[in-house]
Amino acid sequence: MATVDKVRELAQPICDELGLFLWDVRFEKEGASWYLKVLIDKDGGVDMNDCEAVTRPLNKLLDETDPIQQSYILEVGSPGLGRELRRPEHFIVCIGDEVRVRTIRPVNGERDFIGILYSYEKNEFVIAQSEDEADRLTFKTADCAYVKLNDDVF
Repeated sequence: MATVDKVRELAQPICDELGLFLWDVRFEKEGASWYLKVLIDKDGGVDMNDCEAVTRPLNKLLDETDPIQQSYILEVGSPGLGRELRRPEHFIVCIGDEVRVRTIRPVNGERDFIGILYSYEKNEFVIAQSEDEADRLTFKTADCAYVKLNDDVF
C-alpha cells in the first residue's frame, strides 16, 4: 500500500468524526525536506481550529504506526480556492463549478481550457464552454496535466 493511502486510512476517520472532508493526501519533496500534506475542507471553509483538530490525533497515529520511515514535516491545511481535482469524488462534488483544464498534448491546437464541469463518469469528464451543446468538450483524466477549480472567478 502506498504511503499516501496508509495516511489516508489514518486521517479519514478523524475527518469523519469532525465533520470534515478529506480532500487529498500528498507526500512531496520541496527543496531538501519532505512534506506530508493533508488537505481538508468543509462547507464554508476550514480554519486553524479545524487544522489543529486533525493535526493532534493524526500526529499521534503517525507516531504509533510509523508508516513513513524518513523524516518529514506534517502540514494540515485547506486545498485552497484553485484546488486540484485528482480523485473521482473531487469531480463529483465540483460539478457545476468552473474549472481550468490543461492537457498533456494539444487538443485542436490548444492545451488550456476553461469551462463549467458538466459531468464526470469513469475517469472521463465533460466541460461546457457555453450553453450550446456543441461547445462541450470531453476529456479523459489520464490525458490531463491538471484539472483545477478556476480561482480567477473568486
